[in-house]
Amino acid sequence: MYKAYYSLARTPFSKDLRPSEAFPSTDYEGVQQALSYLQKTRGIGLLVGEAGAGKTFALRSFKESLNTSLYHVVYFPLSTGGVMDFYRGLAYGLGEEPKFRKGDLFRQIQQGIERMAEERKLTPIFILDEMHMAKDAFLQDIALLFNFKMDSTNPFVLILSGLPHLKTRLKLNHHRPLSQRLIVNYEFQPLSREEVTAYIEHHLKVAGAKMPIFTDTAIEAIASRSQGWPRVINNLTINSLLYGFQLKKEHIDEEVVRLAIEAGGLS
Repeated sequence: MYKAYYSLARTPFSKDLRPSEAFPSTDYEGVQQALSYLQKTRGIGLLVGEAGAGKTFALRSFKESLNTSLYHVVYFPLSTGGVMDFYRGLAYGLGEEPKFRKGDLFRQIQQGIERMAEERKLTPIFILDEMHMAKDAFLQDIALLFNFKMDSTNPFVLILSGLPHLKTRLKLNHHRPLSQRLIVNYEFQPLSREEVTAYIEHHLKVAGAKMPIFTDTAIEAIASRSQGWPRVINNLTINSLLYGFQLKKEHIDEEVVRLAIEAGGLS
């Protein structure tokens, strides 16, 4: 449909974008540097941002940059089950057959981490997503679970990712043992007005665009409505392309964007 009409070779703003094709925004570059530092120092890091800020893509890019002969990644989104499911998932990720009791699981996970680091010479990297959903008791458990040899060594990398209020929760007194151990603390910000323009142009170019498709006023409308959050920009631009095709518009103008905003319930 609209791909042929606008002479695009592939669908723009798609989820299957390769890390090499990422738009090098200030935050994307910044979070990759922060995660690279955490990779070298090892320990615990925090990555927060609004829904649709680009956290998951940044984590996927980081994962794909790792040498699999040196690092073993265990990714676990908290929304996939309960707390015990989470602990069992960590054990499975380490190649262990999970124990049944919580205390036994704790020891099993710690011993699995140590064996992987000392015997197999692999650094386990745990990416725990959607951690804003974690209960207080669970966050307190994390501080205990990832404490090795009286906190004298870090044979692992642990990345806690979630919405911004996770960062606020970790500032509370009862989470101080965990927050004090954060080596990296990164929060995504929305794209600037200039970055929104460059972001849209970049993704259209990746999709094969040979000439400008969106007018300046259209991009201004998208920047204003999206407030700079990538997922909203993606949705607005795709809907605008669909409406532009239906209306046989050579260029997407502000009126087409307005229709896309209304259709998406963003007005």
